[in-house]
Amino acid sequence: MSSTLKSLKLLSDPTRLRILMLLAQESLSVAELQEILNMGQSRISTQLSQLKSGGLATDERSGKNNIYSCKADSDLMKVANIAAAEVPEIEADQAALRHLLRKRKDTARAYFDELAGRFGKDYVPGRSWKALAESLIKILNYRVVADLGAGEGTLAQLLAQRAEKVIAVDLSPKMVEFGQQLAHQNGLQNVEYRLGDIEEPPIEPGELDLAILSQALHHAEHPQRALDAAFRILKPGGRLIVLDLVQHNFEQARELYADRWLGFAEGHLASMLEKAGFCGIETVVADRETEAPKFQTLLGIGVKSE
Repeated sequence: MSSTLKSLKLLSDPTRLRILMLLAQESLSVAELQEILNMGQSRISTQLSQLKSGGLATDERSGKNNIYSCKADSDLMKVANIAAAEVPEIEADQAALRHLLRKRKDTARAYFDELAGRFGKDYVPGRSWKALAESLIKILNYRVVADLGAGEGTLAQLLAQRAEKVIAVDLSPKMVEFGQQLAHQNGLQNVEYRLGDIEEPPIEPGELDLAILSQALHHAEHPQRALDAAFRILKPGGRLIVLDLVQHNFEQARELYADRWLGFAEGHLASMLEKAGFCGIETVVADRETEAPKFQTLLGIGVKSE
């Protein structure tokens, strides 16, 4: 009886319950649980220790990591599943877990991450990320593109080289005015600037082939609404590209850059994209700055199904 009561007491904590529900589906390391739950290592390790001492979890050494698994019996898991229905974070946890498992299967990703880590470390005349990005932009072939949170519209004007129409949306009247004047000066008749919020962009549903949120999502009051809106204005088969910051602790960014959010964890972004309705979701840390505060750039891609 005491063992059952102890187990029920352990399950009464929402964080331990969330962890147990994840381990019931997949054996995970502390680092993987951090990515899914968006929590600190010490907090997760403490909860795992309690689950382990209560006989609900077990661990096994794998290289440098401990891999944790669920050890609870089926009767207790029935109770856990009933309790989990009352924890609102469970749905997001499951989405983040699915994303993590997709990443595990992507063996090619590790290879390309290694290549990305070497790019730029050795000097090669004429080779740079800027040159590579501009060359790739020139072969893109999207008909209608939106740069959401466009600022002065540098990206929008680069995209205008190939797209039939580029819609640049920004909340600042001065930015919109400046960008429109710059496009006019450069003879870019296919760029249209619109004043609006990325959470409610002034674009008709199903109008876009491609939407881009480049360092804009962390300025949104409600990031999920911005992703929901992007899904709404894309055509079936359309794509969303998100470039933002990996979650960080540089609090000064709120004042220096008017940031609303201090970046996003990779799993959190994937979870939000899935919740918005996107499929074919991919995320990767695309760049790591070497100078303090050492910001990292997170790339996320999602597709609106046909």
